[in-house]
Amino acid sequence: LVNRVVSHLVQAIRSKDGSFSSIERQSAGSYYERVKISEPNEFDIMLVIPVARLQLDESDDTGAYYYLSFKRTPKEKNLLKFLDEDGKLSAFKMLQALREIIKQEVKNIKDVEVTVTRKKAGSPAITLQIKSPPSEISVDIILTLEVQQSWPPSTQEGLKIEQWLGTKVRREFRFRSIYLVAKQNKREKVLRGNTWRLSFSHIEKAMMNNHGNSKTCCESDGPKCCRKGCLKLLKYLLEQLKMKYPKELEKFCSYQVKTAFFHSCVMWPNDTDWHLGDLDHCFQKCLEYFVDCLQKSQLPHFFIPQYNLLSLEDRASNHFLSRQINHQLNNRFPIFQE
Repeated sequence: LVNRVVSHLVQAIRSKDGSFSSIERQSAGSYYERVKISEPNEFDIMLVIPVARLQLDESDDTGAYYYLSFKRTPKEKNLLKFLDEDGKLSAFKMLQALREIIKQEVKNIKDVEVTVTRKKAGSPAITLQIKSPPSEISVDIILTLEVQQSWPPSTQEGLKIEQWLGTKVRREFRFRSIYLVAKQNKREKVLRGNTWRLSFSHIEKAMMNNHGNSKTCCESDGPKCCRKGCLKLLKYLLEQLKMKYPKELEKFCSYQVKTAFFHSCVMWPNDTDWHLGDLDHCFQKCLEYFVDCLQKSQLPHFFIPQYNLLSLEDRASNHFLSRQINHQLNNRFPIFQE
């Protein structure tokens, strides 16, 4: 169902507006990394526009958010209409144009009811609701630029996977293109909606799919590990706690536990650290590491180490979550039995 709707939209978007004629679809997120928990009712689809060269200027000290501009007259002439008065590529204008096309086009999708949900402030996604009785499926469409140039300096010290996946793999990853998603930076002095955030979902997907220290980990005839099982449990625990304490935990998202999980893979790089039968033990180790991060309010982004995903301003909610997790750890996870 999702594929049918998205394919229809991609064809329409390509034909409607020259700026989007080269758009390609890429799947991201937990469903495609095979770590989705519960029912598959949420999908992330990246609509990727290739751009030859861009000038990236940091918009703050996180090293994750950038203003984009063209270095010379670009090949992509049709993107020039999305520049703002300072000559910066406006994420807001591009998203708005894409949103309009999608809103018009969902009306032409026969035999399935699709609506575009109201815009959420600061969200980079255009969200579709697909009615699929008895439930609803939500699809986040994320506008992404793919730039073939070297990664910005803020990533230099990140992706510390040498001991885990090897130096060669790290080098190969860093040769891949940069992805930038239209995402408003809340810390911008004047909220103009023209910032873009680095995205590494393509690398994360590659790490999840080839996660072993040895090349045969989890292959059909190779030894099995519990890494994916751990990540699923971490995400499930956060999801359940967020349902129980929606207000206290609204700041948290699954990306934070995913990041803590990647750091755990680096701390315990060998496949023997993740025997399939040791799931409970490994899950506890990952959780203890995450609780430690919460207590210090310090969780460095896996690719951009200077970017802290747990801010000190949210210390109270960080501590609240660490107490809830400790309670679950010490009482054999009552929330999983509820």
